[in-house]
Amino acid sequence: MAANTAFSAAYLSLLASGELEKRVAQAVNGLAACQLCPRSCLVNRLADSPDGFCRTGRKAILASFGPHYGEERALVGKHGSGTIFFGHCNLACLFCQNWQISQRGEGHRISAQRLADIMLGLQSMGCHNINLVSPSHVVAQVLEGLLHAAQRGLKLPLIYNSGGYDSVQTLRLLDGIIDLYMPDMKFADSLSAAHYLGVDDYAEINQDAVREMFRQVGHPRKSRSGIVSRGLIIRHLVLPDNLAGTDRLLHFIAREFGTETWLNLMDQYRPDYCAPDYPPLDRRLKTYEFRQAYDWAVKLGLSPLR
Repeated sequence: MAANTAFSAAYLSLLASGELEKRVAQAVNGLAACQLCPRSCLVNRLADSPDGFCRTGRKAILASFGPHYGEERALVGKHGSGTIFFGHCNLACLFCQNWQISQRGEGHRISAQRLADIMLGLQSMGCHNINLVSPSHVVAQVLEGLLHAAQRGLKLPLIYNSGGYDSVQTLRLLDGIIDLYMPDMKFADSLSAAHYLGVDDYAEINQDAVREMFRQVGHPRKSRSGIVSRGLIIRHLVLPDNLAGTDRLLHFIAREFGTETWLNLMDQYRPDYCAPDYPPLDRRLKTYEFRQAYDWAVKLGLSPLR
């Protein structure tokens, strides 16, 4: 099946100029004393050390891949979003709903060539994009795979689908490569987040990262087929008892990025992983709690995606 794309992915111009290869080399060299994510573990991952927080050495861990139809409608289209899930994570969310992948690291190590094969395979299946899930700790490995794939004919746009704990310096390395950023904004303030995410600076890092993402790609726009081709989509999972400070976070989003921001306000929280031991995360979200969050967004002029 032919790839369904009506525009040029951002990285193709960098491939033609030789800049993509330079970015790959820069990212891989950064693995020698890794600071690719905000944790800055300084572990030599080129020596295949799994000692950093992400427990990922020289090769990325692949958890799963395939056409995905559960993403935002404008990403899925007729043939699905070509989703690639990476094992491990640079956060330690106590309520993670994919904890088998993010915390246990289920999956297997893959080479750059194999990652390229997967990207090209998703393209041949007609997927509308390549959707990189939890890429923050494997940026170098992703870029290696992308270079091989682009040299062999990959043309699909890239989605950077992260937990939002991303280094601005690394994001600048991705400028002109990523077409669509889809970060989480999990908590409004770091004091509240620290107990649940395992980092004490989440909000500051997250807000700076999303600002940089927005600088690069702006608000979303669609291709002729109706699929989003470029831009920023923010995701926020509403938690019980407004634990995440959703009202304050929505104010930040409206103020910083404008009311035309694409916001996916999510209501699917369930008590998973360690959450049953941490009230109020030990229960599902109540209908009125999500309705309240939705009303806050609307009053600010935001239009949450449906």
